[in-house]
Amino acid sequence: MSENVIRSLSGIVYILLLIGATLYSDWTFQLLFLFFLLTGVYEFSKLYRISLKTAVIATGLSLIVFYLIHKYSELSALLLIGLPFSVYLIVDLFKNKLKIKEASFAKVLFLSGYVLIPFLILLQLPFLTDTYNPFIIIGIFILIWVNDTFAYICGRAFGKHKLYEKISPKKTIEGFIGGFIASVCAAYILSIYFQYFTVTTGIISALILSLFGTIGDLVESKFKRQAQVKDSGNIMPGHGGILDRLDSVLFAAPFIFLMYQILL
Repeated sequence: MSENVIRSLSGIVYILLLIGATLYSDWTFQLLFLFFLLTGVYEFSKLYRISLKTAVIATGLSLIVFYLIHKYSELSALLLIGLPFSVYLIVDLFKNKLKIKEASFAKVLFLSGYVLIPFLILLQLPFLTDTYNPFIIIGIFILIWVNDTFAYICGRAFGKHKLYEKISPKKTIEGFIGGFIASVCAAYILSIYFQYFTVTTGIISALILSLFGTIGDLVESKFKRQAQVKDSGNIMPGHGGILDRLDSVLFAAPFIFLMYQILL
């Protein structure tokens, strides 16, 4: 089979699995994303040369802290950790250093702030209403997919000005604008059919996902350049690893969570 056919089939399976598990029940959604989380931890640990023992301890401690926050405090407490680290990653993105930080503490900090905390925040998005609402998470992923698809199409058709050539030579400003406009249009359509996905929350979600999703893609590209690899893993034929597929939504998750905390 050609690479394009393999890529298409792999992508279809991924989309059907994600939508199916999210729609079926809250526990299938949580089970799938817990699998994504553990796979993401494995991929990042391999990418950033973190020992398996250290990764297991960091993951276990993060899950314990999350449980305690969930039981005894407000979930928004996660944002006090997640948002500052996201800001740090944005600043770090535009530094010229492409060398992996050698200190173990720095590596664990990146694992927690880039993978673990965003995943834990993402897991809570469908529970922001009184009951489990799968359409919140599905709506977010549809906007990400529309943005990425039209960014690629517009970039190929009209792209002349590089967005950040040093990190991602193929991304263009024209592609970014095209993806954003398409995601705003998709948000308006979703607001007609999806409960709790109003025009206001939809358009703001499109803005956040386009902006911070693109930054998240660039951040992961920098991690891969530091590690001198093409993909974070090979679990999805033709697409790479879980982090390659979820880099945009993971980075945007704390900002989306904050938006919903304010508007819902």
